[in-house]
Amino acid sequence: MSPDPSPEATGKSLFSLQRRERLMEELRAHGAITVREIAAKLGVSELTIRRDVNILADEGLVSRVHGGATLPSRLDKSATAARQLSNNYSIGMVVPSLDYYWPQVISGARAEAEEQNLRILVRGSAYDAADNRRQVQALLDTQNIDGLIVAPDMTGDHGQELLRWLNALPIPVVLAERRAPAETPAHKLEWVATDHAFGAGMAVRHLWQEGHRRIGCLTDSSSPTSPHVVRGWQQALAALKIPLEGSVHEDSAKQENGDRSKHFDHVLDLCSKTGTTAMLVHSDTQAVAFVQHCGDRGVTVPGDMAIVGYDDEVAYLAEPAISAVRPPKQYVGKVAVQLMAARLAEGRLRPVHRIDLNPELILRESSVGAPRHLASAVVQETL
Repeated sequence: MSPDPSPEATGKSLFSLQRRERLMEELRAHGAITVREIAAKLGVSELTIRRDVNILADEGLVSRVHGGATLPSRLDKSATAARQLSNNYSIGMVVPSLDYYWPQVISGARAEAEEQNLRILVRGSAYDAADNRRQVQALLDTQNIDGLIVAPDMTGDHGQELLRWLNALPIPVVLAERRAPAETPAHKLEWVATDHAFGAGMAVRHLWQEGHRRIGCLTDSSSPTSPHVVRGWQQALAALKIPLEGSVHEDSAKQENGDRSKHFDHVLDLCSKTGTTAMLVHSDTQAVAFVQHCGDRGVTVPGDMAIVGYDDEVAYLAEPAISAVRPPKQYVGKVAVQLMAARLAEGRLRPVHRIDLNPELILRESSVGAPRHLASAVVQETL
């Protein structure tokens, strides 16, 4: 191991920005610094350190005290005013949709950014790693952003390469509604995501409490959320001692020729054969279509088939209104900005944060209160 460089060499090699970063690191570690000690440590003049302290104080990052500085105090009115006037940080945000699910995430992020006096720049993308990277690169090339909130496509080799690229960026990155898989090196990435498996488990337990003993799952594997929903459904079945073998689990992404009607008929046929009387359906748009199809086939909801949707974007519009798991979408955006603001303020000394938020279950007519009976016979008669 090579010896530490001398203070003189260190001081000469530091640019002013690097030097001020060192001052902030010392403050975070010790709570206060003295001009004399830090000047000696960095091998620069006390006048240089006083200038650095003045710059940081003008930006609201420190409070000046006699002979040194401390971390900002609420009692320091000058530091508070400087923070209110400053708008030093700009955050880029790239999301895969601007018309479903994500508008509420963006709304939460913007409200928190305004609260923290940060600037946020949003770009829409697609569920595609190449387009995600193009949109992020456009922000990097055209905007002076200090951090990035992104919901990347992580599937396949392109998705894994995108995660590695994001992890290597020189600015902090927070993933929204995404978690990097364990096999991908992503030690710098932070994230905030809904615990969708927990949400699916809540739905299954609710249906169990309503008297259902065969509970199926209808999802769309093209959605990044569906694997977590399926995992939560499977875990809940295991906990309730419902056999997974023979339980209805269908993937709408694999329907032939996009024929939704035939696909739903197939699902109802499986429900009839297995005695399934309840379904967890992701997403809510699919749940609405499934409820309508049940009505067209004479299968009553919730009398013959209880249904819980997932996302709670449009579930309340169905007839009957659909119970749904509601992710805390606005809080995902809010907490993502909070993570970013803390990272920008505290720097590399702050531990990496990865946060799960629990969704809630909104109960409506589609799953509540119907008397249980042998629905399989009813479903069979209607097919």
